Amino acid sequence: MGGNTPCASCKLLRRRCSQDCIFAPFFPPDDPQKFAIVHKVFGASNISKMLQKLPINQRTDAVSSLVYEANARVRDPVYGCVGAISYLQNQVSQLKMQLAVAQAEILCIQMQQEPPFSVLQQDPDDLSQFMDFTSSSNVIQESLKSESLWT
Repeated sequence: MGGNTPCASCKLLRRRCSQDCIFAPFFPPDDPQKFAIVHKVFGASNISKMLQKLPINQRTDAVSSLVYEANARVRDPVYGCVGAISYLQNQVSQLKMQLAVAQAEILCIQMQQEPPFSVLQQDPDDLSQFMDFTSSSNVIQESLKSESLWT
């Protein structure tokens, strides 16, 4: 940041904040915890190297990712973000199973409430309603015309 107020990183590292400080645009003096947590997990030197290797237009996103990962590493030192992602994926899987069970229960209830289908209510001699294969047989006949089973 330069000037009178050092950025959060320079304040934490107890050094003078220069005009070309790489940390100043991303770690303002009013949010010292943001740099402190990233510094604790990655180290100031590593953060500086990462930011210098990136194009200027990608640095803001990189800092946001570093802050997110650092917070995740503090909560879960072993897995970090991957632990959070795995947890959420498991939760989604469990919720899908619960949804499938609920949908099956709804279907069972709906089937119990519908009157049972009875052939006796129909004319026993009129089986044409059960034997109407015209729509599906056309598909089968067309496919048989195109290829012969005997040749």
